Amino acid sequence: MARASAANGERKANRRGAARLAAVQALYQMDIAGTGVNDILTEFESHWIGREVEGAQYLPAEAAFFRDIVSGVVREQRSLDPLVDRALAAGWPLKRIEAILRAVLRAGAYELGHRNDVPARVVVSEYVDVASAFVDKDETGMVNAVLDQIARQLRTEEFEHAAG
Repeated sequence: MARASAANGERKANRRGAARLAAVQALYQMDIAGTGVNDILTEFESHWIGREVEGAQYLPAEAAFFRDIVSGVVREQRSLDPLVDRALAAGWPLKRIEAILRAVLRAGAYELGHRNDVPARVVVSEYVDVASAFVDKDETGMVNAVLDQIARQLRTEEFEHAAG
């Protein structure tokens, strides 16, 4: 196996991106199939992450980051959903949004609220990228707008310093 010549920080970012993608897929599956959090974590860690499934190669993911996002969304969903609902356009409550977009928005909102070690702009950008794997440009624009609004609400200080 070839050694990556990329900086360690870049590899970590790629592993986190893979963890975000896997977390969104896991949350989607939980939403659609009603799978429990422990079952979904076990399934993804043993059968999906870093493996080839149906001809698609799933990237290695930072397992602890994946677990934190999935279990964090489940744990905090009662506070995340109203937060996302308020950021969505009037007349489009979270329950009317496609399941894959609900998963993206919940994961992004969780990370914005609970992972202050990751800059808000990085979180928003990463989840727009994740969404683009599943939906068209109009919907990724909605993800960007909703998460940006949540980021500005939860992490005001990051945006005040940048404006100056």
